[in-house]
Amino acid sequence: MTTRQLPALHEGHAPVMLHGAFDEALEAYQDWAPGADEPQVEFEGRLVPISSVFGRMRTCTDILPWRLEGDVSAIVGDASISSGDRPATYADAALILRSLCVGKLRDAGILR
Repeated sequence: MTTRQLPALHEGHAPVMLHGAFDEALEAYQDWAPGADEPQVEFEGRLVPISSVFGRMRTCTDILPWRLEGDVSAIVGDASISSGDRPATYADAALILRSLCVGKLRDAGILR
């Protein structure tokens, strides 16, 4: 499944159902064991790879809830999630998480 099959953003804002999918995708990423297939989350009755969810949200300007920001910070360690003095957005987190997904898939030999 590609990001084209997920709902589009509207002027940088995601539908609430995409926020929920992002939350589930983040949880699935945290549980992703090395060497395992890429996790998928259910979205409108279909399974969607978590990298597709993160890919769709890479331009979302909605502010990332502090709980999710904390979870992403725990994954990336000392690296800053947002750039500058503004609050972290879904886009900030999605760019990082999608990159991490691609890295895991490359390490597993799935992507070249």
